[in-house]
Amino acid sequence: MYSLFYMLIILCCVLLLLVILVQNPKGGGLSSTFGEGNQFMGVKKTSDFLEKSTWTLALILVALTLLSNFAINRDKQNNQSEIINEVEDSSDDFNSE
Repeated sequence: MYSLFYMLIILCCVLLLLVILVQNPKGGGLSSTFGEGNQFMGVKKTSDFLEKSTWTLALILVALTLLSNFAINRDKQNNQSEIINEVEDSSDDFNSE
């Protein structure tokens, strides 16, 4: 189950990266390329689409990372005993020096 969340998070990150790189902070980018010759969507609608897709992907990324927390398999007793053993071993090594 965790690998499913892992793959979805990676996919969302790649899509978010692509959408952000398409935008230009000074008003250029994809909106200026399609806005001049083609008035199908226009400059304003392309900018709105890119902004909405950025916010949507960012919210999906946050939701996936929070939900992936529940998919992690945790065995409390084993983890605590391993940590205690490592601490005791490291303190024994320190005391022997």
